[in-house]
Amino acid sequence: MMRAFVPDVMTKWEIFCRVVDNYGDTGTCWRLARALAVRYGVDVRLWVDDWAALAKVCPEAVRDGIGVAGVELREWMEPFPLAEPADVVIEAFACELPVAHVRAMAARTPPPLWINLEYLSAEDWVRGCNGLPSPQADPALTKYFFFPGFVEGTGGLIRETGLLARRDRALLECPCADWLRARGVTPPRADALLVSLFSYEQPGIGGLLRRWQAGGKPVLLLIPEGKVLPGVEAALGAALPPGARLERGALRVAVLPFMGQDDYDGLLWRCDLNLVRGEDSFVRAQWAGRPLAWHIYPQEDGAHLVKLEAFLALYRTGLGAAAAAALAGFWRAWNGGTETEAAAAWPAFARALPEIGRHARAWCAILGARPDLVDELWRFCQHLRKKSG
Repeated sequence: MMRAFVPDVMTKWEIFCRVVDNYGDTGTCWRLARALAVRYGVDVRLWVDDWAALAKVCPEAVRDGIGVAGVELREWMEPFPLAEPADVVIEAFACELPVAHVRAMAARTPPPLWINLEYLSAEDWVRGCNGLPSPQADPALTKYFFFPGFVEGTGGLIRETGLLARRDRALLECPCADWLRARGVTPPRADALLVSLFSYEQPGIGGLLRRWQAGGKPVLLLIPEGKVLPGVEAALGAALPPGARLERGALRVAVLPFMGQDDYDGLLWRCDLNLVRGEDSFVRAQWAGRPLAWHIYPQEDGAHLVKLEAFLALYRTGLGAAAAAALAGFWRAWNGGTETEAAAAWPAFARALPEIGRHARAWCAILGARPDLVDELWRFCQHLRKKSG
């Protein structure tokens, strides 16, 4: 019989993260680890196989084994270091735990609670699969699937305690113009559109940049250091190292050094439009309550486009027909469209931004009224512990 015991006391947790998206996977796991440590006072150990990616989102990660914000940071290397398994073991984003560690988990009495934290999705089937057990034969353990999500019956989204109040306070205490000046960026005219760009390699970027250059409305494009920069440089015919400033027609570009998580939140809160990617920045853009466009992580079999459409179907609810069509048209062009398609989809999307902005604030309020991922995960583990005991 498969063992699925849960420790009576869950004071030690560990999270395993094998990096696929350099910063998104690491950023999500780092946020989760910090939130568990702060909110529930548990000891958390975070294993990451790409130390450079961790050091980007957590500059304090200067060596293996260091403790930061109540979290022990460990490098997941081969051979895997011997370590006593925690009371709760989380494998993030379908990564496979080291065989030696799984066997050590099976040797514990009782064995740890084993959680498979899956990728975020708005697909309908997620609700039915959240919390399902998955018996393992060798060794005889059970792990449980836990799905983040946007609706009741899923695991929710990561949201630090007081995040939305902190956002509103920051906007009052440090207006956008002051925030920009502090980072060496001259504030734009009052009628300008302030856009942040943090995406994967983007085939449609050249056409959009040319559209902005030739447009009648000024655009200030803020680009944190990342994967999209080479495409921007090629489109503009200029080198754009961190700190670079460039002006072409109605378009101004400012390249920002790679930003820590809190500083990146501040950027999202102040922009009129956030072009984001993956999972972590996608979720943070929703907490910003501002218009966004999502560049989903591309998959060869096109599975990412199914996820994109599932979220669009959910997110567009409440928008007028024209704004809903404009949003969907631009998002689809932004995910695999050509330069021509992305540029062609822009005018309708731009016209709809005021309505989309109101919708984004309402959407954020709806999400903010629901339990977040940290609380849902904690409750789920408590439920399993009581059920087994």
